[in-house]
Amino acid sequence: MTSKELDRTDRAILSALQQDGTLSVAQLSEKVGLSTTPCWKRVKAMEESGLIAKRVAIVNREQAGLPVTVFVSLRTNRHDDAWLREFAAAVAAMPEVMEFHRMSGDVDYLLKVVAADIAGYDRFYKRLIQNAQLAGVSSAFSMEEIKSTTALPL
Repeated sequence: MTSKELDRTDRAILSALQQDGTLSVAQLSEKVGLSTTPCWKRVKAMEESGLIAKRVAIVNREQAGLPVTVFVSLRTNRHDDAWLREFAAAVAAMPEVMEFHRMSGDVDYLLKVVAADIAGYDRFYKRLIQNAQLAGVSSAFSMEEIKSTTALPL
């Protein structure tokens, strides 16, 4: 299922689920003005197509003891597939990494990392640089999170 195949009802279902993934089919169908069975079939089709990738609980990171967010810019002189596969596997194994992006421009990779404190980030940093040949690492600490959402603008 692609975005071109989504009608107004599908978009309403997705918007409602992005706000509250715990809605029952009955609650969801009431919110979007559809009977239960057709609503369930639409949700099932979106899950099977991969449009709905998964449903998760969003945990408050400060209450979970991870108040520090760091954006880590990485540069490397290695750009071959073997190096990237090895590096990506090492980064994927690091639970502190919330996002991992290959970038255009002056930075090759960008990581969004969470930590309990500066010392926790330093331990992460030391593990990171042991796992890859990097030409440069730059860390920027978030002073304040002004907006954070997982909801896509449908």
